[in-house]
Amino acid sequence: MIGRKQELNLQFQQIADGALLVFAFWIAHILRYYATWWLGLDRPIASFNEFRWVLFVLMPFGPIVLEMQGYYNHILQKSLWKWLTQIGRAAVLLGALLAVCWFFFHLDVPSRAVLLLFGALAMLVLVLRERLTILYLRNKASSGKYRENVLLAGVPLDMQQLEKTFTPEQMMEMEIVGRIDIDTQPISALIEALHEHAVSRVIFAGGHSHLNRLQEAIAACEVEGVEAWLLADFIKTAIARPDFDVLGNRPMLVFRTTPEISWSLLIKGIIDRVGGALLLVPCSVLMIVATIAIKLTSPGPIIFRQTRAGKHGKPFTMYKFRTMVTDAEMRQAELAAFNEMSGPVFKIDNDPRVTPVGRLLRKLSIDEFPQLFNVLQGHMSLVGPRPLPMYEVEKFENTAQRRRLSVKPGLTCLWQVSGRNEVSDFHEWVRLDLKYIDNWSIWLDLKILLKTVPVVLLGWGAK
Repeated sequence: MIGRKQELNLQFQQIADGALLVFAFWIAHILRYYATWWLGLDRPIASFNEFRWVLFVLMPFGPIVLEMQGYYNHILQKSLWKWLTQIGRAAVLLGALLAVCWFFFHLDVPSRAVLLLFGALAMLVLVLRERLTILYLRNKASSGKYRENVLLAGVPLDMQQLEKTFTPEQMMEMEIVGRIDIDTQPISALIEALHEHAVSRVIFAGGHSHLNRLQEAIAACEVEGVEAWLLADFIKTAIARPDFDVLGNRPMLVFRTTPEISWSLLIKGIIDRVGGALLLVPCSVLMIVATIAIKLTSPGPIIFRQTRAGKHGKPFTMYKFRTMVTDAEMRQAELAAFNEMSGPVFKIDNDPRVTPVGRLLRKLSIDEFPQLFNVLQGHMSLVGPRPLPMYEVEKFENTAQRRRLSVKPGLTCLWQVSGRNEVSDFHEWVRLDLKYIDNWSIWLDLKILLKTVPVVLLGWGAK
């Protein structure tokens, strides 16, 4: 499947899966509802109308959590076990979402039997739908009636390399009816092939040295009303992912090293705001205790404010409970010789500037709790590279280290769950941050958040 057709097919599958999840829940409720009479159970359940709120969660969020698990990717190359694993992960996320809605909105919760039946039925109908989709695609490809006639044009070597990258799904949707060498064949040969094979799209593969010939060929496709796709990897990048966009009605080729705007990023933003607000509730008691302890044991402000580097290095004011004496920043120069961290970051074990109460707050990570307000303000995320002071960012030795600033900073990240202060090499710290950026997903965020819980409770790596 290629182009817009692939996008439409994906959207259709997601709508179908949302409807199937609703259907599975309805059937699960019916089975449990009538089991009261069929099996003579003593515990009747409420009517379906009491649980209609579940449908408003399943229909939109079911396909989203499935997509987050890669459920819709490479459907012809996955085993049944892979399907079941992805559905199982999605079920965990959906279950957590339903539990949050039930708890905070005081909604009626379905019985355990309904939820168990729903889980089994949902897995059955989703796998069945996917098997039918694969069967349909294979039958469609074998018949050849609906395959799209595609013409390749460009330099032979580039065309060969391009063909090797086509996925089985793409090859099932198109028929390569010819190859035009723009170095040796005239534009008239391209036009002839368009007419002879009723071509609907031409894919061009050529280097920057062939741009003039490519432009002529694309202009010919324009006159014929045939789509022209240009392979744009003549601009080599090591990390950035190319994309296409329009700016001021002009076509733009965009290279991104960070996740592009998507439903997943939107969900991440929602999780940040909602999660930050929810975390303030259980943390509020500890924050009150910390406030009193700091006030009674050490003169000076309770909250420490410092300018830190946000997304793309934009400064913002970060909040922490004050854990040091008030003149700590002025005394840092005299302690520079004891710095245990390589690079621009300053950290030492048993820092003499830390107060007794501050040491306990750091050990339990309570000093970081005020940053939940930074999350609510949109300056930080729950998960992301830890924000550094502006003066440390300005000392970066390698400009590539600034790529950790390409996403919003967070309360926790891979560094936080990999030993925190036990990591003394700044290059290793940056490597973990870039690993997070390059492999980001909602699922990765959730795994980091779950790993952060024991790190905070047990004080692993904290100083």
